Amino acid sequence: MTSPGGGAGARLLARLAVLAAVGSLVVLALSVGDGGLEVVVAGLLGLVLGAAGLWWFLAHHGLVRLLGAFVAVAAPVGVLVLYAFDGLWRTALVLVLCWAASLACARAALRKARPERSRRAVTAPRPKRPFLIMNPKSGGGKVGRFRLVDRAEALGARVTVLDPDAPADVAALAREAAAGGADLLGVAGGDGTQALVAAVAAEYDLPFLVISAGTRNHFAMDLGLDRSDPARCLGALTDGEELRIDLGDVAGRPFVNTVSFGVYADVVQRPEYRDDKAGTALALMPDLLVGDGVQRVDARVDGTELSAQQALLISNNVYESSDEFGSGARRPSLDGGELGVLAIRVEGAAGAADLAVRGSGSSALTVLTARRVEVTSAAKEIPVAVDGEALRMTTPVVCTVRPGALRVLVPRDRPGVPAPAPRVDWRKVIDLAFGRP
Repeated sequence: MTSPGGGAGARLLARLAVLAAVGSLVVLALSVGDGGLEVVVAGLLGLVLGAAGLWWFLAHHGLVRLLGAFVAVAAPVGVLVLYAFDGLWRTALVLVLCWAASLACARAALRKARPERSRRAVTAPRPKRPFLIMNPKSGGGKVGRFRLVDRAEALGARVTVLDPDAPADVAALAREAAAGGADLLGVAGGDGTQALVAAVAAEYDLPFLVISAGTRNHFAMDLGLDRSDPARCLGALTDGEELRIDLGDVAGRPFVNTVSFGVYADVVQRPEYRDDKAGTALALMPDLLVGDGVQRVDARVDGTELSAQQALLISNNVYESSDEFGSGARRPSLDGGELGVLAIRVEGAAGAADLAVRGSGSSALTVLTARRVEVTSAAKEIPVAVDGEALRMTTPVVCTVRPGALRVLVPRDRPGVPAPAPRVDWRKVIDLAFGRP
């Protein structure tokens, strides 16, 4: 619940946001005769041309790709040059600063006004027979660099280190340990491996330990664990708390973060992707976006129909961010009992420009929540990326969520989950600034 002080602070920040927004409009009105309108028009034109150029660069080969790269770079540079040579840079700078201040205050106000939601953690007894699986290659060798095996064994854990040259069935290893009396299962590895062992822990109703030894550690981040020092995660073995969270399911396979269909899923199927992610994606994009053999996906999101989507991202609980494509996306809740759905369908340069200007308001982007998503395609089998792992599945592919299926053991001493920056809703900001407390 928001504290009275937090409510007053949120109202003040909301009023500052409105004041800064009005200030930008006043500056624009006063400078109309001195090029203020030119600043706005040129800025919007640069944004539209830059987005169109980026689309040409991604969706075409040869000369069109080169032209797109040139336009994507030249458009914003041209706007800056225009501002400088026409003496408009001061007006542009003031407008940008006013608008930036307005957005910053608005987001701070919405964040402060949002009721605090703490995850329900209960004190957990110390496990007597913990079993951990560690991947020595994960995260560039974090298992060895942080001496995770020695530290875990010193705390009484039984550790199995995977052999990089002999791929193992980690789910089978975990199931064997659970059947043999292990009272905790854990993984030091990537999110795909985490999901497989988490499913076994849920099956046996055992606590699950996440050790942030992967490359990106999205799951660990949303659990509030320390991603910079995976050894801190082992603190849960001696002083831990237990969280009940949801587990995603795609065609019977568990996932802890996301399932992707469409462009990204196609790209990660290629063997060369692991060694050259950017180069592989750029080489494949034209054929995946506008080529004759493009296979788009359809989806039924609860009762909503989506057709011919280029990319479809389904998440275990909802990501919140002021920018759906930015690195600031977080899941403030992992026990909400619902899937997040993000679908993209861009039809040409005009659609790319519309997405760049309107963001989440664009018809190219669909954001939904659901309990069940059914994905279909003209093909009988489609590529799927499950927590970053490349798979192929027979259509229709059904995604669901299992509420409260997983018991996660986390250390009592952990960084926690930072509140994500909320998307700015000006109606809420104005209500917060001038409405009833």
